Amino acid sequence: MSAANAPPAVRALIKPMRWLLYAAGGLVFLTGLQLTAFSEQTGTYFAWTISPPLTAAFLGASYWAAVPVEILAARQSVWAKARVAVPAIWLFTTLTLVATLLHFDKFHFSSPIASAQAAAWFWLAIYAGVPVAMLLVAWLQIRTPGGNPPPGLPAPFWMRIVVITQGAGMLVFGAGLFVAPSLVGPLWPWTLTALTGRAVGGWLIGMGFAALHGYREDDLTRIQPLAGGYIAFGALQLVALARFAGDMHWDAPGAWVYVAFVVSVLPIGLFGWFGPRRMKAERGK
Repeated sequence: MSAANAPPAVRALIKPMRWLLYAAGGLVFLTGLQLTAFSEQTGTYFAWTISPPLTAAFLGASYWAAVPVEILAARQSVWAKARVAVPAIWLFTTLTLVATLLHFDKFHFSSPIASAQAAAWFWLAIYAGVPVAMLLVAWLQIRTPGGNPPPGLPAPFWMRIVVITQGAGMLVFGAGLFVAPSLVGPLWPWTLTALTGRAVGGWLIGMGFAALHGYREDDLTRIQPLAGGYIAFGALQLVALARFAGDMHWDAPGAWVYVAFVVSVLPIGLFGWFGPRRMKAERGK
């Protein structure tokens, strides 16, 4: 085969994208630490006051679940194995910026508590800067020469059905919470304000988009970052629920739907993480 007809080289993950993902991983870890360690003191240590504490714990668990997604994506050498993280991160950060601007008066920008005021301004700087930085770096990444590696292991049919169901459900409900929190919020299994409804909705939209992206990839070797995030999300949300079980409206059907959803996330993440090794081992026999 001549050089002119040779297949393009595999597109590598460029350094700016790698370091942006590492930086994003560090930022979500710190935010998750604030919300998890100080779930009941957000008026002092966070960008806005969150009540009930279960909402802060939910958001903290969501931020911490994003850590493995971003760190594992940053550790990839090939763009095709990292890209499942990027569009969802951009979408979530953009939606969070919109929610911040819509509820600007709820943030601690003028708080007499120095820690709360600093947290609010740091929050605004991050969510004003990250979406722009991600767009610019993604433009550089896409322009990098190269193509995709050969497809790896396809997901089993049952997994694809569960993932697309979860993803569609998160997208639809998250969009409802974000667009009309006063109408959709009462369906959530604990009390949400307009701001916290949009914050939760932003996470659901981002996760739902990532799930559908993973479904579209249909390659277990390309969704390892997402699998790590699924495992963390399921486990950490169960811990959050155990900490603040009293905030749940257990008499409402939505409470049990929520628990079933969180529990359903764990096996998908575990199979996405361990399944490829098992499938490769079985093929090698």
